[in-house]
Amino acid sequence: MSKTTTIARMRRDGVLVRVMPDGTEEVMPVEPLAPLTEAEVEAAAWRDPDAPPFTPDELAKAKRIPRARTLRRSLRLTQEEFAARYHIPLGTLRNWGQGRSEPNQPARAYLTVIARDPEGVGRALEAKPG
Repeated sequence: MSKTTTIARMRRDGVLVRVMPDGTEEVMPVEPLAPLTEAEVEAAAWRDPDAPPFTPDELAKAKRIPRARTLRRSLRLTQEEFAARYHIPLGTLRNWGQGRSEPNQPARAYLTVIARDPEGVGRALEAKPG
């Protein structure tokens, strides 16, 4: 077995290169992957000893990432920014994000509206009545 270390990186143009000890780069030819059928993908997943697919029971027990956290991260906002922009109490947002509580039905509807049109909701909340 060789004790050689190969350093590879992907350039901004998407080309995979091997970085040589002197710092020069050598293009690594990469063959395109053949598309797999759904059955082949599932069979390959079940053969992976490190990360087999969830069984239905495991999936039911899996901890779900709260929607508020996912939405906030997709908008690239801190908890404080999200709470201020959408007029949600910071403590409530933290509880949702940490899974200590779940948004009730009106709050889930509000989060859905934010997800569909975050800028529109922000403008509506900033607008002065009258």
